[in-house]
Formats: sequence, C-alpha cells, structure tokens
Amino acid sequence: MSQWDGKSKGTVLGYKIFVFFIKKVGIKSAYFILYFVASYYFVFLKKSNKAIFYYFKERLGYSYFKSKRMVFWSYYTFGQVILDKISISAGLRNKFTYEFDGEEILKKLLAEKKGGILISAHIGNFEIAEHFFGEIDIDFQINLVTTDLEHSAIKKYLEKITQKPSVKFIIIKDDMSHVFEISAALGRNELICFTGDRYFEGVKSMSEKLLGQEAQFPAGPFLIASRLKVPVVFVYVMKEHNLHYHLYTREAKTKHRDEKGLLKAYTENVESMLQKYPLQWFNYFDFWDQLDNDETK
Repeated sequence: MSQWDGKSKGTVLGYKIFVFFIKKVGIKSAYFILYFVASYYFVFLKKSNKAIFYYFKERLGYSYFKSKRMVFWSYYTFGQVILDKISISAGLRNKFTYEFDGEEILKKLLAEKKGGILISAHIGNFEIAEHFFGEIDIDFQINLVTTDLEHSAIKKYLEKITQKPSVKFIIIKDDMSHVFEISAALGRNELICFTGDRYFEGVKSMSEKLLGQEAQFPAGPFLIASRLKVPVVFVYVMKEHNLHYHLYTREAKTKHRDEKGLLKAYTENVESMLQKYPLQWFNYFDFWDQLDNDETK
C-alpha cells in the first residue's frame, strides 16, 4: 500500500555525531560527512531506493542513469535539510539567508482576523518556517496538526539541544477531539498547518493525479479546509545554494465545500515546486502504489 508508516530513518548516535561536527567545526563539515551517509543509503536501502528511483524515472521522465544519480543526490539533499533544521534550531539562524515570496498573502490573511489554514508537503524544509516567519512584521501563532509517530528517542535528544519551538502541536486523535482544537485556534486568529501528502492506514483518503499518476492523499486537511470559512494558502520552504532558503506562499482559490477542487489545486501547486526543486521530494515510500510486489519486500 502507498500509505506512509509514520517512521523515519536514523539513530540517536548518528544525530550526535552530526551535532558534534556542526558545533565544533561548522555546518559545511557536517555536509561533507553526508557523502558517506548518502552512499550507505544508496547501497543498502533497497526499498526506498526503488521508490525514489520510480519518482525520478517514471514521474519526472529522467533517463535510467540520470535517475540513479538523482537517487544519491536526493539522500544527500535530504541530509542537508535535516542538518539545517538542527543548526537553525540550535541557534545558528544567522548562518542562513532567506527570501520570502508571497508574504503579502500571509499579511492579508491575518488582517481578516479569521485565522487561516496553511497546507504544506514533505518537500523542502517547512519545519524551519517559524524561524523565518519572525522576520515578517506580523505577530501570529502557528499550530501544526500532526501524528506522534516519530522515533521518540531522537525527539527527546533533539529537544535537549535545540530551542523550544514556538509552534504549537495539535495531535490527531481517534476521538476527533483535534477538530475542536483546530476550531478554537482559528477563533483566536491563529494559523493551522497541515501536510497534505501522507496518509495512514485506516484514515480516509482521496485520489488525485500528481505528476501524471493517481495517488492517495489524506482527506482530512482538504475536508476541513474546504468547509471552514477561513483563508487557505499553500506554503513551502525550499532549500537553495549556500545556506539560502526560499519561502513560498500561494493562495488557494477554490469554492467552499469543494475538497476535490482544493486537492487538485494543491497537487498542481506541489508539481510546480517539484519542477523547480526535483531533489526535494522527501517521500521515500511507494507513494503512487506502483511497486507493491515481491521485489520491494
């Protein structure tokens, strides 16, 4: 099946090694170590290799050999994004530069005093957005709607070495009580952020084409966003060269109670980002449900 299992790769020891180099030698030195880590993943992570190779070859139309090269560079870029997140959260924000594309949309959204919904994806580095949003001359609270499935030991370690995030977390619960938390936050003119590209077993999903192939998406973000009478925007934080990030905000123009139209607008927007940043697609599983056979097990 194409749903994500909720867990990412990595160990506490691996994170400690990278943090040591970041603090003692610098971010670029940690980048150098990534060549070895990416090589290990490229050789040994057969299942995720097949998934990301499929993305490059079948969905982006790259040649066989170019797709193989891009698999390696995808792991390397993902590693950079993780290291950047750790570095910025640990107080090295001044080492990075950024530009904001569409900040007027965010200001307009907040001026309406209805709250707002941000929908992002597992592309780029959205988790560092809070560190850059503070540079815009507006005051608001972001609530990230998420599951609590990530590796707890890594989470506890990172909480010790990084600054406490200003983002609030709304945990998805079986009893649907998170919907009331979302409504209350919007009533306080706060922002709700979803990622719209991963769903889990047992969760309602919707189908739409992404890069020319049907895929399943979680229905929740699009149902909620299309029914609440609040502004909806797509937001991405994409990595560029030399410790530079580009923040994109795009307004979602769809009809009320049209979750299918909102999902289509979302997939088209994600596609536009992937055309510019093909290496920053970080869904290392069978996203399009095209690889479910004995070779991937």
